[in-house]
Amino acid sequence: MKKYVFSLIAVLSLLAFSAQSYAQGLSVESLLDKAVSLSQKGDNAGVADALKLGSSALEKEANSSGGDLKSKLLGKAGDLKSLIPLASTGKLSSGVLGKAVSAVKMLIGANRISSLLGKGESGLLGNAASLTSNLGLIKAGSSILGGSTQSSLTSLLGDATKSVSGLDKGGIAGKLAATASSKQLGSIVKLVGSAL
Repeated sequence: MKKYVFSLIAVLSLLAFSAQSYAQGLSVESLLDKAVSLSQKGDNAGVADALKLGSSALEKEANSSGGDLKSKLLGKAGDLKSLIPLASTGKLSSGVLGKAVSAVKMLIGANRISSLLGKGESGLLGNAASLTSNLGLIKAGSSILGGSTQSSLTSLLGDATKSVSGLDKGGIAGKLAATASSKQLGSIVKLVGSAL
C-alpha cells in the first residue's frame, strides 16, 4: 500500500511539473488567448492561472528584450496582475479582459519588431516570417484603438506586410525590401507606442 501511495505521489508530482514546464514553453500571447478562452467557458480559476502565467511571461519577455517598449510592457504586466483577483472571484468581464489582451498583443508585436529593427539590416533580412507574425499580433489587437488611429495603423500594416515579404529574397531585392520595410515598421512601432 505504501509503495502504491509513493508511486501515486511521484506520478502526480511529475504531472504538475510537466504542466508547469508546458506553460513556461507557451508564448505570452498563447497564455492570454487561453485566458480569454477559459473566460468564455466560465472557468474563473483557469483564467486567474492563465493570467498569472501570462503576466510572468510578459515580464520575462520585457526584461530580456531590447525593444523600445519595455516599460510599457512591464506596465501591462502590472495591469494583468491587477485582473487576477477579479478573475478568481468571477468579477472580470470578458470585455475588460479582451481589451487588456488586445493591448498586450499590440505591444508585444511592436516590441519584437523594435528589437529586430535595433539590429539594423541583419535584423530584418531573412526574418519575414517573424515580422509577419508580429504584424499579425498588432493587427489582431488594433480593434481597441478605433477612429483615425486604427485606420492609419491598418494602412501602415498593409504596406509593411507587402514590403516584409521581400526580406527573404537575396541580393539587391532583399536590401531594397529592408530599406522600405524599415521605415514602415519604425512608424508602426511609434504609432503603437503613442496609442497605448
